[in-house]
Amino acid sequence: MKKAVIRVAGKQYIVAEGEKVTVDLLDGDAKVEVLALLDGDATKVGTPIVEGVKVTWKVVEPEVKGDKIRVIRYKSKKRVHKEIGHRQKYTDILIEKIA
Repeated sequence: MKKAVIRVAGKQYIVAEGEKVTVDLLDGDAKVEVLALLDGDATKVGTPIVEGVKVTWKVVEPEVKGDKIRVIRYKSKKRVHKEIGHRQKYTDILIEKIA
């Protein structure tokens, strides 16, 4: 089974063919760089990119919302508090082929 270590939008993921991966929100011209190829016992490691290896992928869901994170700042005995919410956006991609 072929696996690859790819870099998408500055983060690294270990992927296999037919796998769905959730990555940070991508714009229209995002590229995938292959950093290593794992094929059974054979392993190719790039410096920094493996030449001649290409990962084909397609966008399954262009915008997926993550979990809501609540941050509370609080100062004791001062009656001061502030609550901030954040919800990260992601993109789901499907790895079609590693060639």
